[in-house]
Amino acid sequence: MFGALDISTSALTAYRTKLDVIAGNIAMQDVTRDEFGNANPYRRRVALLSAGRADGTGKPGVRVDSILEDPTPLGLRLDPDHIDAIKEGKLKGYVRTSNVDYHTEMVNAMIAARAYEANVTVMEMTKRMGASALSLVA
Repeated sequence: MFGALDISTSALTAYRTKLDVIAGNIAMQDVTRDEFGNANPYRRRVALLSAGRADGTGKPGVRVDSILEDPTPLGLRLDPDHIDAIKEGKLKGYVRTSNVDYHTEMVNAMIAARAYEANVTVMEMTKRMGASALSLVA
């Protein structure tokens, strides 16, 4: 019984991290400068999940393996008055924009939320099964 609770708990932690990364992507999608003030747009981040526990015990579960930047190309938007607009060349007047797609992030958030809810349901069922087993013994 406790093994099932441990597995669901690890999944809850992993999917919460995944939702936090998605929320960060949505919040930063319009940022065109990095933390040093350079014209370097925000790059989408992705949380990669893998089997196994983060504590290294070898127990079953799920963990966040890493959080990586998405290598897909950045976008371009024509906005010659923007402070970060390209000043010369064939892309003059364009602004480099983030590679975050709002719709993709929302779909990923719905998937992660459903997985989170499913694990909460598994935990509740495990608790009920344990309570039923105790009532049979008592």
